[in-house]
Amino acid sequence: MPSNITIEQPPAMNSSKAQRASLIRKDPALFSALIAIWLSLAIFIFLPLVRLLAATFIVNGTLSFANLSKILSKAYNVRAFYNSLILAMAVSAAGTLIGYLFALAITRTNWPKPLKWLLSAITILPLISPPFTSSISLTLALGPNGMLLKALGLGQLNFYGFWGTWISETLTYFPVAFMVLTAILTTMDANLDDAALSLGASRWRMFGTVTVPLSMPGIANAILLLFGSSLADFATPLILGGHTFPVLPTQAYLQITGLYDLKGGSGLSFLLLVPALLVYLFQRSLVGKRSYVTITGKTGARSQFSHLPHALEIAVGAVSIFISAFILYLYFIILWGSFVKIWSVNNTFTLDHFIYVFSHGRKAITDTLKIAVVSTVVGSLLAVVIGYVIQRKKFAGRRVLEFSSMLNYALPGTVVGIAYILAFNEKPILLTGTMTILVAAYVFRYYATGIRSVIASLQQVDPALEEASLSLGASSTRTFFNVTVPLIIPAVLAGMRYLFIHCMTAISATIFLVSVRWTLLTTRILESMTELQFSQASAFSIVLIVLVFIADALMLWLMRLSTRKFGTTQETLYDNTGA
Repeated sequence: MPSNITIEQPPAMNSSKAQRASLIRKDPALFSALIAIWLSLAIFIFLPLVRLLAATFIVNGTLSFANLSKILSKAYNVRAFYNSLILAMAVSAAGTLIGYLFALAITRTNWPKPLKWLLSAITILPLISPPFTSSISLTLALGPNGMLLKALGLGQLNFYGFWGTWISETLTYFPVAFMVLTAILTTMDANLDDAALSLGASRWRMFGTVTVPLSMPGIANAILLLFGSSLADFATPLILGGHTFPVLPTQAYLQITGLYDLKGGSGLSFLLLVPALLVYLFQRSLVGKRSYVTITGKTGARSQFSHLPHALEIAVGAVSIFISAFILYLYFIILWGSFVKIWSVNNTFTLDHFIYVFSHGRKAITDTLKIAVVSTVVGSLLAVVIGYVIQRKKFAGRRVLEFSSMLNYALPGTVVGIAYILAFNEKPILLTGTMTILVAAYVFRYYATGIRSVIASLQQVDPALEEASLSLGASSTRTFFNVTVPLIIPAVLAGMRYLFIHCMTAISATIFLVSVRWTLLTTRILESMTELQFSQASAFSIVLIVLVFIADALMLWLMRLSTRKFGTTQETLYDNTGA
């Protein structure tokens, strides 16, 4: 061997060990946090997903597509897959259109502020309600002996099936599109409107060449969000779809609860998993490639947005007011239905249903609140740590960690519930029937919004603040708690608000995980609906909506309070650190 040949690179294993040793020495807090994060992700995200895939593709210890082939050989399952895609496309198109019209009404009209506030408040109602609340009210309004049908003198309608499910899901999910598109329309530069008008463009041309093109990223994002939400919806098709309109989530549920076929349910969940992941990845790619910048750092007077063309404003107003009135009517039906003895048979006023809720349903109320509070606290803490580590620290595998932490958010709730049954129904990690499995299902599915909020908030905080604290001798842990956390409190509270609302109202994942020891308000509502106890279901829904509304109002007040204090806190931190 020639003497001038030297080995320039150490073995990969030694390099990896050196990197770990360097990380432990330079930032032991980061190393400990990464170990804890990856361990939690391995147990509550990767393990259930691996068990789901194994149940689908492993037959007698070998890789096989026999289970999937058996599922696809049944025309009913293929029809359910087709129905899921058709329903998701219809809901995403209609919901995005309605959400855009509502967003235009709020941001591009000269309506009185009280009217705009009322419209915004009405759109919040479906968000703080169980996902199948509209199913209850629509059944009472348009189903057999429906109140609205009687009032209009119409006969029986073929409400169940695609049309009822589509209407219900559209009313449930269009507020998501409204929130996304309102944010996009609000952050545009109003000077672009002035420039278009000053160049001689009409309001119609300005709307078509300025407002709509700049809205396209938000419109595309809203379509994808609603597509995923509809694809994952379980309760609405179960109530309104029936046997005439099967979809994959309900088929997977019936396969497990009715036929006790975990392998069949796993296979159906895998079919649901494929389009859900494709939509999620496409959404991430689309958002990453689009530019949302319409406001630069240049100073100057900000003009007001130009109003919509008169005819379009009338159309927007007519649609938004009609839909708002219909939503209020549906919630009035639920309220009224909770105070009558027997729906459409004996409409005598009574409080018996609420007495039943607070007596026989007291355990469901306390269990729901307890699980939601614990999940919110744990999920928020985990979201802060993960968001901070991803945004502020540099280490190998940072992007992989970000994607992995969001994986359960991309999966339909039915898939998560079935995967958790497969993973935690036997030793060594036996969690079935415990509070832990419910909390884990909520935390690792809904903390994603908190992570994104923390990351977005940290992008607006000057890292010089933390660098100044570190240079003055503070440890990274002390800097995190004394400098970083106070600056991102509004983002943390926003994530907590989202997490708590979904913990109170979710059903698709937890329907598989509840037990006699732990029951939830959403499952009690679903039980009442399936037993045709509409008045009891309405009473449970009203109690749940009031509880969520009170908690949401409290967290919203805390968000506004922390936002007002944010500027003062930042100035104080600048003074204290000398930055």
